[in-house]
Amino acid sequence: MKKLNICLIVAAFVSTALSSCQKKFDPSTYAPPLSIDGFTSSNKVAPESLVAKWSFDGNLVDSVSKVAGTNTGTTFSTGVKGGALQGALNSYVITAPSAAVSGLTSFTFAEWINTPPPSVGIVPLFSLANKAGFWGNIEIFFENGSTNDIGLLRIHIFNGTDDKTLEVNGTKNWFDKFVHFAVSYDAVTATCKVYMNGTRIVNQPFPGVTGPLNFKNQGNIVFGAPQFMTTPSQTTTHGAEGWASFFTGSIDEVRIYNKALSDIEVGAIAKLEGRGK
Repeated sequence: MKKLNICLIVAAFVSTALSSCQKKFDPSTYAPPLSIDGFTSSNKVAPESLVAKWSFDGNLVDSVSKVAGTNTGTTFSTGVKGGALQGALNSYVITAPSAAVSGLTSFTFAEWINTPPPSVGIVPLFSLANKAGFWGNIEIFFENGSTNDIGLLRIHIFNGTDDKTLEVNGTKNWFDKFVHFAVSYDAVTATCKVYMNGTRIVNQPFPGVTGPLNFKNQGNIVFGAPQFMTTPSQTTTHGAEGWASFFTGSIDEVRIYNKALSDIEVGAIAKLEGRGK
C-alpha cells in the first residue's frame, strides 16, 4: 500500500510539473510585426527630416527641440495615440519654434484633428506667426460655412513678399471624429499636396508661391487659435475678429518635417498612428 501511495504521489508531481511547463498557445505571439510600406512605426518615417513633434501626452513639449509651450485654457483628452490637446473657446497654446521650423523652405505638416464644424467662427488648425502680417507665415483653418458635406479648407503661406492662399473646397467628412490631416509644400516643384487620412486629395501649384519659402518676422507657433486671436495678439497689425474663433476639439500627434514627404510616407504615418504605432 505504501508503495502504491508513493507511486501516486510521484505521478501527481510529474503531471503538475509537466503542465506548469506548458505554455498556452497564443497566435498573436507568432504573428509578424505590423509593417506598412516597409515601416513598422510612425517614428521610423523620415526621422532625419522631422524638425518638430508634439504628442500631447499630458504635456506641451516639442520632443525634437525639447521646448515646452505655454497654456491658456486648454486641457488634455484621449487621442488617437495616447493623449491629445483639448481645445476650448478662448483657449490656445503658444510655443517658440526652433530655428529649423522658422527657416523652413519646404515642409510637411501633419496632425490628427477631431473638431465640430464652424459654428461661431473659423476653426484654426495651425499658425506659425508673422509678427507684422494679418495671417501667419503659415496659417491653416476651416472657413465659416464648412459642413461635413462641404469642407472649406484654407492654407495661407507667406512667400517672402506677401500672403498667398490655397482654397480647398467641397471636401467631405472632416468633422466630429478623428481625421488625419497633412499638407506639404515642395520648393523644387512649387507644388502643394493635401492629404486626408493618408490619401492625397490635392496636388497642384501653390498660387503665387514659387521656389524656397522665405518667412518674415517669424513669431510663435499657436495651437488652437489664429495668430490674431491670442491675448495679446501675435501680430502687431491686428487684434481679435468676430468672424474668427478657437479650436474646441482635440489635436494629436503633430509633426513638422523640413521636406515634402512622399505619398507613401504620409500614408504610412496616418495608418500606423491610427493603429497606435
